[in-house]
Amino acid sequence: MRKDILKLYFVAIVPEGKVFDEILAFKNDISDRFNSKAALRSPPHITLHMPIKWQEENENKLIAPLSELASRYKPFNVNLQGFGAFQPRVIYVKVEENMVLDALQAAIQKTARSVWHIYPKSTNTRPFNPHVTISFRDLNKPMFFKAWQEFEQRDYVSTFQVKDICLLKHNGKSWDIFHRSPLH
Repeated sequence: MRKDILKLYFVAIVPEGKVFDEILAFKNDISDRFNSKAALRSPPHITLHMPIKWQEENENKLIAPLSELASRYKPFNVNLQGFGAFQPRVIYVKVEENMVLDALQAAIQKTARSVWHIYPKSTNTRPFNPHVTISFRDLNKPMFFKAWQEFEQRDYVSTFQVKDICLLKHNGKSWDIFHRSPLH
């Protein structure tokens, strides 16, 4: 495999409508007031599988299994409540515990191993902690603490329906939704 024909992809849930707009507003607020712009390089999302390198000419080998997996799930709701942080850089919208979301993420991880032959590095064994990032690693420590002081106290409650699983593709500067696999 030549490295120059590999592209970056990741699997996520991307909320639509009002929730998408509200979270995008949080990202823009943090970008404007706290100088953290990296989170704006992707749409608001819950990551189900971390970025992978894949041959662009074989995208169908990512899409077909993802679509088949999605067809086994019915649309479901995800509840968002409040904010959390991975100190001292990342601030996110909290996702309430959701057994369907957990099962979907586990099924995607299993597909990654058994079908795509992608295996996590042994050092990357963190449990699934669904969240929607609004500030990223480019938020410096002093600005993080200023932003976190505000967001830690802020209320936010919302719900959205998950209708599909998204495959995002990096265009060289940011992430675009490349394919949507609908839930049935």
